[in-house]
Amino acid sequence: MKNFLWILVSLMVLSSCHQTEYMVEGNSTIQTMDGKKLYLKAYKDNDLVDIDSSDVVHGKFNFIGALDSVMMVSLFIDDECLMPFVLGPEELSIHISTARQYVTGSALNDTLYSFIRRKTRLDNQIAELPHKESQMIMDGVDEDVIMVRLNDEANRLALQNDRLITNFITSNFDNVLGAGVFMILTSSYPYPVMTPQIEEIMAKATPYFKNDVYVKNYIKAAKENMEQMGYGYDDVLPEDSLAVLPDFSGTDSLK
Repeated sequence: MKNFLWILVSLMVLSSCHQTEYMVEGNSTIQTMDGKKLYLKAYKDNDLVDIDSSDVVHGKFNFIGALDSVMMVSLFIDDECLMPFVLGPEELSIHISTARQYVTGSALNDTLYSFIRRKTRLDNQIAELPHKESQMIMDGVDEDVIMVRLNDEANRLALQNDRLITNFITSNFDNVLGAGVFMILTSSYPYPVMTPQIEEIMAKATPYFKNDVYVKNYIKAAKENMEQMGYGYDDVLPEDSLAVLPDFSGTDSLK
């Protein structure tokens, strides 16, 4: 009996060793966040679920707990996603202001936020195009010239954006950043579909990436949706079809 109890205690100790404590300290200079509750959400069982919460008091908040492995999480206020980051054993600091949001304290988060800064710069350039058009019209530039110039610039920026995202995911196939940014990319679609970009990513994917739960579920649902849209199971949606996707809100897709 004593031997059995010793084995049982040993197993409990060993199982607890697999868990890692996380500690996150945050501060916000946005006054309207005071008194609000923040949530950490992670993808589990085909859904985003709450894994921790914290009240914002005088601009400060914190999260402390245990996790089984490093994971990509998102910080939410109500139903709004504020920012993604990697939750692990390192002590992390979250900084939130009207100008920017970022996380420090780990190499993976440094990599993630370097990518986010580059992505934000591209997004700002794309958002500036309508202003450029207005300015060119005011300057008396011919409308055909405006169309050609801005279409060329829009195509160039769109290609840079696709390359940035694809290269980041493929460079991080074997850590949580690859699948995490893949989730952010695909969440911009109304439901899972196969695109040339996703096809390129999956053609290069490592077993670690392919076996991620979200990636596996997305690809399965995307291929099934492609069949419902009249394509073959292994077909890819044409580049110009993303803007006119039919409504499959009643299907069992991930979205």
